[in-house]
Amino acid sequence: MSESHPLYQRIYALVRQIPPGKVATYGQIARLVGGCTPRMVGYAMAAVPNGSDVPWQRVINSRGGISPRANPFGELAQRALLEAEGIRFDENGRADLETCAWLGPDLI
Repeated sequence: MSESHPLYQRIYALVRQIPPGKVATYGQIARLVGGCTPRMVGYAMAAVPNGSDVPWQRVINSRGGISPRANPFGELAQRALLEAEGIRFDENGRADLETCAWLGPDLI
């Protein structure tokens, strides 16, 4: 699928609602969007073009970690972007989802 696919556009529209300093999980986004899996959300995040307004860095795995990428610099960039927004990681590279999880568009 390409970034212009309707499913990706729904995913991107939801991810744009995650405010700075908050994160969501791939599974959370999949449940809220409906009709997709966490892996599909991951593919959508990987397809975000450079310079996009989609805050792809705010989507992390269910353990609060940054998922591995083909390019390890992507992981470093994601962590740096999140840390710049105030997200802190523990010694295992995990964010505390109890304090930084986004509750969703209807629960804010």
